[in-house]
Amino acid sequence: MIWCTELILQGPPDWEEVSGYDENLNTIRTYQVCNVFEPSQNNWLLTTFIDRKGAQRIYVEIRFTVRDCSSIPNVPGSCKETFNLYYYETDAVIATKGTAFWMEAPYLKVDTIAADESFSQVDFGGRLMKVNTEVRSFGPLSKNGFYLAFQDYGACMSLLSVRVFYKKCPSVVQNFAVFPETMTGAESTSLVIARGICIPNSEEVDVPIKLYCNGDGEWMVPIGSCTCKAGFEPDNGNVCRACPPGTFKSTQGPSLCLQCPLNSRSTAEAATVCVCRNGYYRGDADQPDEPCTSVPSSPRNVISIVNETSVILEWHSPRETGGRDDVVYNIVCKKCRADRRSCSHCDDNVDFVPRQLGLTETRVFISNLLSHTLYSFEIQAVNGVSNKSPYPAQHVTIDITTNQAAPSIVPIMHQISSTMNSFTLSWPQPEQPNGIILDYELRYYEKDHAEINSTTLRCQTNTARVEGLRPGTVYVVQVRARTVAGFGRYSSKMCFQTLTDELREQLPLIAGSAAAGVVFIVSLIAISIVCSRAYTKEAVYSDKLQHYSTGRGSPGMKIYIDPFTYEDPNEAVREFAKEIDVSTVKIEEVIGAGEFGEVYKGRLKLPGKREIFVAIKTLKAGYVEKQRRDFLSEASIMGQFDHPNIIRLEGVVTKSRPVMILTEFMENGALDSFLRQNDGQFTVIQLVGMMRGIAAGMKYLSEMNYVHRDLAARNILVNSNLVCKVSDFGLSRYLQEDTSDPSYTSSLGGKIPVRWTAPEAIAYRKFTSASDVWSYGIVMWEVMSFGERPYWDMSNQDVINAIEQDYRLPPPMDCPSALHQLMLDCWQKDRNVRPRFADIVSTLDKMIRNPTSLKAVANIPAPLLDRSIPDFNTFSSVEDWLTAIKMGQYRDNFLNSGFTSLQLVAQMTSEDLLRIGVTLAGHQKKILNNIQSMRVQMSQPPNTVA
Repeated sequence: MIWCTELILQGPPDWEEVSGYDENLNTIRTYQVCNVFEPSQNNWLLTTFIDRKGAQRIYVEIRFTVRDCSSIPNVPGSCKETFNLYYYETDAVIATKGTAFWMEAPYLKVDTIAADESFSQVDFGGRLMKVNTEVRSFGPLSKNGFYLAFQDYGACMSLLSVRVFYKKCPSVVQNFAVFPETMTGAESTSLVIARGICIPNSEEVDVPIKLYCNGDGEWMVPIGSCTCKAGFEPDNGNVCRACPPGTFKSTQGPSLCLQCPLNSRSTAEAATVCVCRNGYYRGDADQPDEPCTSVPSSPRNVISIVNETSVILEWHSPRETGGRDDVVYNIVCKKCRADRRSCSHCDDNVDFVPRQLGLTETRVFISNLLSHTLYSFEIQAVNGVSNKSPYPAQHVTIDITTNQAAPSIVPIMHQISSTMNSFTLSWPQPEQPNGIILDYELRYYEKDHAEINSTTLRCQTNTARVEGLRPGTVYVVQVRARTVAGFGRYSSKMCFQTLTDELREQLPLIAGSAAAGVVFIVSLIAISIVCSRAYTKEAVYSDKLQHYSTGRGSPGMKIYIDPFTYEDPNEAVREFAKEIDVSTVKIEEVIGAGEFGEVYKGRLKLPGKREIFVAIKTLKAGYVEKQRRDFLSEASIMGQFDHPNIIRLEGVVTKSRPVMILTEFMENGALDSFLRQNDGQFTVIQLVGMMRGIAAGMKYLSEMNYVHRDLAARNILVNSNLVCKVSDFGLSRYLQEDTSDPSYTSSLGGKIPVRWTAPEAIAYRKFTSASDVWSYGIVMWEVMSFGERPYWDMSNQDVINAIEQDYRLPPPMDCPSALHQLMLDCWQKDRNVRPRFADIVSTLDKMIRNPTSLKAVANIPAPLLDRSIPDFNTFSSVEDWLTAIKMGQYRDNFLNSGFTSLQLVAQMTSEDLLRIGVTLAGHQKKILNNIQSMRVQMSQPPNTVA
């Protein structure tokens, strides 16, 4: 677009304003000059002041005529056929009519203008003159306006018109963006950037949105664009029109509005989605352009086949699927009274094959039901929108009464006692008796003989004494239960041995804790040997066996069962650990390494349950069967425990690779490293709360007759709520020696963590709950010292010798005397006078209820074992001293603040510590205590420091 203006010229008398004709014979007014016969012509013509209006480059179009000098008779040599164009910039009007400004101003020349055509005669009678048109430009301009000047210096000419203008790019809508009117640049080759603004109801796609305006006032090089918003469609390229009712557009872009899908509608303009009609829904994964669907109708034609305590259900698909192809089926199982007056959900052990929820086939096999019991099965048909409906899933219900069935298998047997000619066995009732147990049948034979030579024995209870046996002989034993429906299947084969005189002398007696008020009377150690293992004398003493006793705990109390007593260890895994489908497990990152493979953090999403974080132990590739059995034994152990302070087993993966054990995830990791990372940041009550949780877990284990054998802070895990849980059950009997956990090899074989182990366990391998109490005392010391290494840098043999000489660990810094006294009680040499875990829990509870009992701080003696305060004379630098007291993280704080020698450090106060950046109260106290000790040592004569 071109802006222009006509100008009124003014000038001196040398120029004359006359009338004439243009090339179209139109009458026009012109300025003429023709003083060619007079020498040294200098005739000027000046325009009025022209406002620049923001333009940077100005264009001048001149229409004029020029007389050919050769056509003028007797013309002097000074005759010209050209003239000059000038301009002058100014911020205000400075020239007025009658002044000589045009001849004095410092003009800038634009160009010398020459005619393309000239005429040869002057005829004032109106004959046609030849008109020339020339355009010139100049710039850049910066002031408010300018004047134009025309200089004639000897030409015979006339000015018909002068048009002054500038160029600009017009306002335009392009790519759904509005670009404003934009002036061209200062040069004819300049490109001026114009930013665009999206038109109404559109949004940016690419930014920045811009066009370039060239020197000719034309747009070029578009960059970026806008597109219509969701709910609006492009119309005629430059408008975003709202989608009319009955249509929708779900996304931004160039696409057009669509008609609403089936069973949906939109009643207003600019709809981004069509709302489903009543009774129709969209699934969570359905797209807006998909039709709305409904829930399926109920399954049809249910058929049941009952076989004792199992049932097969089959049915036909619903007549109506709701317009979807993702119909699945759920089975709701209820156990009802015979009179149908009340029903309850089925027991957890009822088994559904292939599964209970999300069935894709129209058939399910249900087993492990009770005999002679009325069951109600509800078969639900659901699809991807069933969870959107306010009404219950469509279903069909069928009632079934199971038949009589034989009892299930007896899971395990235990040897209570043994003599040279007999042994006494006990076993639990089958999990599913399916009626009243009438009696049991025991079958046994010598391991070296054929099964055909077996002997049977009937008994009315679940305990039997088998007599008339040969000394020192291994017998294979099985048992089965009988009801009115007959015998169940025999249990797995298990091996038990009678004693010889030699074995009787070597087997130790197990005595209970007198302090606990419980006395065990066990004449002979219980021994059971898995038949698949070769029998050796060493197996009798193997610390792989936990001792079984029916004399402990209240009637009906659950007793720990050692998985190594099973003939097939896989059976123990199946009994105590839940098999998990590997598709529900998601491994995320490695968080450590175990004895058998890596340990990962992951997620577990079981059907019908929320997703949880889990720790995943894996069995590395290339394992042998023994490694697999030992690896899974931890799951067989953990699966028997259910306590808030015992690590919880979520399940195992054994039917795919790698083999996995999944436990609850403990965010803060092992207790020892957690305490070291948070040194001094917990109050005494918080620490006592942690110790109370550990003691509660150990109380539970002791009541189950389980001996941990490797209780230490490294085997305690901490969650985000500071709840401590006992862990590491599978490897506690196979301790490996490493730098972080030095062990001691006992005379009876096996690795023992000496710093945590009771003296009788080190010397004689007497592991009991009382030895776990000793270890618990060490854990208390670890907690109160924030993860300090027990006995510091002493060797294992030095620790053993010191304990034999009745030396015990001193109280950690700021440890309440009541807590240190409880530690000393746990470290009684006579295991019979050590407290039970029940007593420890009770004592800690009293401390928590009465915090004033924790005010008195134990005095730190200076015996052999007091290594908590180092001898400063052994350090050559402040850095060495800080490292020794485990405060090395403050090295730069000390040195950068000028405390570069131990003599300067010895003069520091609490204000100094705060000033250099030691802000944690626990760290301040620890450093100040060591500084106080340093001052005492400095004040003593040489060689008197203990």
